[in-house]
Amino acid sequence: MTTRPGRSAGRRRGVRTAIVAVAAVLALTLTGCVTWLIPPKSVQTSTPSPEKVATDLQPFYSQTLTWSNCDSGKQCATAKAPLDWQHPAAGEIELALIRQQAKGDRQGSLLVNPGGPGASGYDFVKDSVDYATDKTLQDSFDVVGFDPRGVGRSTAVKCYDPKQMDDYLYGITPGVRGSDEWLAANTETAKGFAAACDQKSQKLLAHVDTVSAARDLDLLRAVLGDKKLNYLGYSYGTYLGATYADLYPGKTGRLVLDGALDPAASNADVTMVQAQGFESALRAYLKDCLSQKGCPFTGTVDQAMTTVGQLLASVDRSPIRNSDGRELGANTLLTAIITPLYDATAWSYLTKLFDSVMKGDASVAFVLADSYNDRNSDGTYSDNGTEAFTAINCLDYPVDASVPAMRANAAQLAQVAPVIGPYMAYGELSCGTWPYQSTVQRAPIHAKGSAPILVIGTTNDPATPYVWAKNLASELENGHLLTYRGEGHTAYNKSNSCVNGTVDDFLVHGTVPTAGKTC
Repeated sequence: MTTRPGRSAGRRRGVRTAIVAVAAVLALTLTGCVTWLIPPKSVQTSTPSPEKVATDLQPFYSQTLTWSNCDSGKQCATAKAPLDWQHPAAGEIELALIRQQAKGDRQGSLLVNPGGPGASGYDFVKDSVDYATDKTLQDSFDVVGFDPRGVGRSTAVKCYDPKQMDDYLYGITPGVRGSDEWLAANTETAKGFAAACDQKSQKLLAHVDTVSAARDLDLLRAVLGDKKLNYLGYSYGTYLGATYADLYPGKTGRLVLDGALDPAASNADVTMVQAQGFESALRAYLKDCLSQKGCPFTGTVDQAMTTVGQLLASVDRSPIRNSDGRELGANTLLTAIITPLYDATAWSYLTKLFDSVMKGDASVAFVLADSYNDRNSDGTYSDNGTEAFTAINCLDYPVDASVPAMRANAAQLAQVAPVIGPYMAYGELSCGTWPYQSTVQRAPIHAKGSAPILVIGTTNDPATPYVWAKNLASELENGHLLTYRGEGHTAYNKSNSCVNGTVDDFLVHGTVPTAGKTC
């Protein structure tokens, strides 16, 4: 999400937690969000699965988890992991877990990740387990949410206090977008943020990469007592799951990767394809809007797209002041527009957004942007999603932050996505000033020797476009693609019974869908 240069749309946080946040603030109706209330079972510890690992890793793999009752019948625990997997004696971090125990014949644990990077899997299960999984999976598995390293309740990246975060996320940059003045101001902003993260997070900041998080995932599998990993990952969580399968192919149980990232895609590739994806989703919304009464647009879809572009350009030149004193510029308006595009059931809030902004009212835009950024009404922030997003991505994606390269990318973005693209440009600035540069070589993941892996792609997914799911499924040695023809980001438990039944049969029974299956 490009709320500041450096955050590409759709990689800031998990869509499901974003939509749940919107629902809480705007009373968006979601089905199946009632938390099961069950009495806690008597067993309060987990016996680790015996593992053959290096001597210096044995204390971590042999630890016993102690669970305590924490929320509506769920149980919580904390695991210890090495700060640096290459030097386990150099220190340790904490990983926060929450589980809802299986209601029927238990098959083991199902670890769930909502995406991001930077989204809280702990909160995902705590607040919306019925949104994450259906009854069939809850009957068969202990549904386990966890905060990856650097995130939320685990040992977390820390950077700014709430007032500083407001300035960072919502501040108006002086100068014309893309000009030398504008780039200089954004570079200073990025440097300040990076310096604060380095100072407050210290040694952790160099060790929040996805490979380290995948090693944590194997540790969690073992200390939960599971010989193989059963996993459901959404959005960025698909990259975490694929990385795990590449590192530990023999430990893969049943992995479902929904809304896939392509591991071979560069940072520039991701931004380019996502800009096109959100542009396509915006067109789909406008087509629907124009067919209904009360739509604030008139004419054709192309004319409505032009109007949206003019609206973004207008607030970029002359921001609209909100009642709390914050100003609505193009970056914040883009955040507000993108948030409901993740899920077609939220499109009505786009109508409310455009209607209000056209009247000079910024309130709905800030409600949507705040929900996306986890900003509370009192000005505090619910989690560290922005900090974690930047820290993880800067280690995962090499960038070229030279001005000529950024301007060339900006020109291409404006060409392939004329409305949204210009406001997703110059994202390289944040990682270009980061104290720890990525050493990752973006390449296909094959996971040779893994068990079957189910990859799900939605044909008009704006954040993780369908082509990425096709790519990942073909790159994996044992990947199997399930296609959902529809709108929105991710498909399981939010599309239709065909998708749900296929995923449930795979996770519960190990049934691999027929080649080319489409729902």
